[in-house]
Amino acid sequence: MSIRFEGRVAIVTGAGGGLGRQHALALAARGAKVVVNDLGSGVDGSGAGGAGNGTVSAAQKVVDEIRAAGGEAIANGASVTDSGAVQAMVDAALTEWRRVDILVNNAGILRDKSFAKMDLADFRQVMDVHLMGAVNCTKAVWETMRAQSYGRIVMTTSSTGLYGNFGQSNYGAAKMALVGLMQTLALEGAKHGIRVNCLAPTAATRMTENLIPEAALRLLVPEAVTPGLLALVADDAPTRTILCAGAGGFEQAHVTLTRGIHVGIAGDAAERVQSGWAEIGDRDGETVPESGAAQGMLELEKAMSN
Repeated sequence: MSIRFEGRVAIVTGAGGGLGRQHALALAARGAKVVVNDLGSGVDGSGAGGAGNGTVSAAQKVVDEIRAAGGEAIANGASVTDSGAVQAMVDAALTEWRRVDILVNNAGILRDKSFAKMDLADFRQVMDVHLMGAVNCTKAVWETMRAQSYGRIVMTTSSTGLYGNFGQSNYGAAKMALVGLMQTLALEGAKHGIRVNCLAPTAATRMTENLIPEAALRLLVPEAVTPGLLALVADDAPTRTILCAGAGGFEQAHVTLTRGIHVGIAGDAAERVQSGWAEIGDRDGETVPESGAAQGMLELEKAMSN
């Protein structure tokens, strides 16, 4: 069954190039009306105008592409770190089309250094753009989606957040925080028809062009990731899914819980934990909890059976 978005309105942040541009073009090609948001900054977040007043030239070019192909789109230059500008962006979409159905939190920056050499300002700025940017955008659309009993939200996470990567403590922390945000918002949005997922892309963008060999770059095109994004925002999309994507391959990541052991609170409890690492880490019978309460329930179950 073909995935279509006629009658749907989508906001894509960081859509002036790379993955965001491809997401916006693909959504529009399948019928969505699209707000193309881009601050017009460099990879490290520099070079834009003041907060909320960035150039829309990159966004406008994507809008022009969409319109030339017969689609509908408007450009927006808000910084996702400016909650007022973000709300104005959402209000503009509502004024233009009277609804917002899809939010793709894609905007991001890099300020890579080893933790020992990283300035705290660089750590904070990456957290602000990736995490608080997604929070600002999601908060701005949340009540609209609740009221219309429909919403599809995607957080852009990363293998760096899921598994770590040298020199990217700030980026990894922000990207894993988005997984935690997704987990709870998926639970809170379920009864309102709001489905929330994460996309962990591997693609050749401005943020990766100096990190990946040329031969790999030819395979890691944004076009090979966007099909996963489309599936995550479709009418029959899943929720609470972490979809990994790159070079045309798709996988799921899970935060799992092993069965573990019970050692109690006796004086040698720490030593029993130390000697029990293999059994604690045994993945046979591990689960993907429905909520955070599952950990406590498992622990109480083991305690009460001893």
